[in-house]
Amino acid sequence: MNSRREFLTLSGAACFAQSNDVPKWKSKVIDIHLHWRQDLRMDKDANLVHMDGCGVDKAVLLTQARAGDAAAAAVAKYPAKFVWSVAADITKPDAEQVLTAAVRKGALAFGEIKYHVAADGPELRRAYALAGELGVPILIHFQEVDHFEGEGKWSTGFKNFAAMLKAYPKTKFVGHADAFWANVSADYREEAAYPVGPVKKGGVTDKLLGDFENMFGDVSANSGNNALSRDEEFTSGFLKRHQNKLMFGSDCGCSNGRGDGLGPSVAKRMQGKCVARETLGILHKHLDGGALTKVTWGNAHRLYKIKA
Repeated sequence: MNSRREFLTLSGAACFAQSNDVPKWKSKVIDIHLHWRQDLRMDKDANLVHMDGCGVDKAVLLTQARAGDAAAAAVAKYPAKFVWSVAADITKPDAEQVLTAAVRKGALAFGEIKYHVAADGPELRRAYALAGELGVPILIHFQEVDHFEGEGKWSTGFKNFAAMLKAYPKTKFVGHADAFWANVSADYREEAAYPVGPVKKGGVTDKLLGDFENMFGDVSANSGNNALSRDEEFTSGFLKRHQNKLMFGSDCGCSNGRGDGLGPSVAKRMQGKCVARETLGILHKHLDGGALTKVTWGNAHRLYKIKA
């Protein structure tokens, strides 16, 4: 048994059949967090290379507004594979016009919105209001612990985010990243990007997902994987409890859906591993049937208004 096969077995490969090292998941999969890749590999779209390698059927391409034409062209070329989401610098005075123009061009959501501002500050408030007005969800990166010296923090103040959910009831919010996922535990105090150990019930994230119809969760990245890996008993209940609110995403930096081409990772446990494969393995371990299909496929289609 080679090392890759051993890895897949350990990460939940029993949940799917193997064919040429490409997982065959028990439900269709849409990745709501695939950052736009512009280069070509082996005469094939680099986004498709990653998707095909980890067994993803469709993806939401997260695209900066300046790449909107390219994203729209990719969707036109592969309509069964791609839809796209747009991000723009919300600190700039023309942000609302730029985002609106992208939605009119075909973008189905705002995101990933990741800037050094407060989650309840005027810049994000304008984006929240616009998303509600245009009827598109907004994906936000919440992070309050630096990964490296001088990085800074993003969309700060997540513990108080209930106020924003109340203030913008028509806006559909998708939470992502370190602060969102570390706060599944009630004892989180911003001491680590990826806390370990048992989850203490009553975390902010769990409450927001349960209490507010307009709060959703993106399980992507090291942060989502860490939250779902640290306490199996909690994970099983959490996924089932919020099966109508959670969506699979990768936010993976590997080149081919197999873990290749990665640089050093802040999360050492994920070094050399495809985040998409790892997290899909967790979802398949804890969910089945309709609940699994919601998280890997149905919820995203409903929220992003994607034609099946």
